Amino acid sequence: MAQEKKSEFTVSYSSPSNEPFAITNSIPAPSTSSVQDKTTYLSALREAVTSAQDQINKELTDRMEQDKSRATDGNPAAAKGVDEALEEENYGEEVQGED
Repeated sequence: MAQEKKSEFTVSYSSPSNEPFAITNSIPAPSTSSVQDKTTYLSALREAVTSAQDQINKELTDRMEQDKSRATDGNPAAAKGVDEALEEENYGEEVQGED
């Protein structure tokens, strides 16, 4: 019985202020170089990437909430007047046009 070969991709995140995380997905490698096997492999890869994106978004949203919580601890005035949608849209990016 031949062992099934697997391909693997890993995403890792680290930050000085948050816990690191890593996501690893294994995908069966194509058993032959046929178009059908390659198509099946690419379909599985696409699904795995979509799943990883969902996990990454959840993890980063959790970390954004942790950052906001730390920023407002002991400073209730900091929590007032924050546009949550704008904060999430611009999280981790330099915002242009702020004075």
